[in-house]
Parts: sequence; structure tokens; C-alpha cells
Amino acid sequence: MGKNENKASLSIEQFEKLFKLHFEPLCHFANGIINDPEASKDICQKVFIVLWEKRQSIDPDQNVKSYLFTSVKNKSLNFLRDHKKFRSSFLDLECLDIPADDAHDSETRKNELIQEIKKSISNLPEKCRKVFEMSRFDGKKYKEIAEELGISIKTVEAHMSRAMKELRELLKDYRYLILMIFLNI
Repeated sequence: MGKNENKASLSIEQFEKLFKLHFEPLCHFANGIINDPEASKDICQKVFIVLWEKRQSIDPDQNVKSYLFTSVKNKSLNFLRDHKKFRSSFLDLECLDIPADDAHDSETRKNELIQEIKKSISNLPEKCRKVFEMSRFDGKKYKEIAEELGISIKTVEAHMSRAMKELRELLKDYRYLILMIFLNI
């Protein structure tokens, strides 16, 4: 991504192709971060609007997909930071019985969550678990994982998608605690 007077800018056809190819996966990606399908669509639409506005400086030969996912990730994290409604409405919805001054109880719940996360990860299918651990715990990029395991990057993406979906489902009863830890409540 960058300016290059010798290269053509992003054409409308290239933009439409990028939108059709990446909009839905970007929405799923954003929703995995903020857990709000409508806000996820808004975030992705805004990212594509910015892409269109910057089309004159976009080199279509560069990795636009990486730019899109990075932009969506950053906007999603900003959304979480900026929307304090998540704190109050989420806490109201869950009717938590956690006293604010009871640090021991909070620590116990965190330990319970850690154990549940470990258990959930161990229940993933073997390949799926291995890919997840390499990505999240070893900090490896999808390309590195693919090369090390002798699989395609698409297969790595599919394993990660499945792992995240299954972990979200397995840990759904712990969402309030995950959010509390994430927001340092």
C-alpha cells in the first residue's frame, strides 16, 4: 500500500472485486472481536469507504487484503474502547453477583476461566488445536504454520476459523468474565 506515480490507481473493477471477495470475511472477523454483527458491518463499510477515498494512492499490486484486515482489526478495537455502553449494558444484562471489593472472588473466577479455556482448547480436534496453539501461543503467522505443517494457508485459516467458532461456543457461559478481564473491571 503506498503511493507510486508509475502504477495505476485502484480501478472501480478492482475495488468491486475486493469488496465482493473480502466484505463478508471481514464482517466475520470484526464480529469475532466486538460480537456485534451490525456494528461489524458498519466498521467494514467504513474501511471500504476509506479504501475508495484513497484509491488514487493504492497500488493494486500490493497486498490490499492485509491492509483491509489490519484496518478492520484496528477499527474494531477502537470501537470496543470508545463504546462504553458495552460495560454498563453488558453488566446489566448479566446481573453479575461479583462484589466490586471482593478481589479474592474475582481472582477465583479468573482461575476458573483459565481452566475452562485450557479444557476447551484441549477439546478441539487435533489439527485444529495445533494450528490454534501455533498461532495464539507461539505467535506464528499463518504462512509459517502452513509451511511447518505442510498445509495450505487456506487450510490454516479454516482451522483457525473453526477453532475460534468452537471456543466461542464452548466459552459462551464465560463471556461476562472474559469481558471483565479484558476491560479490567
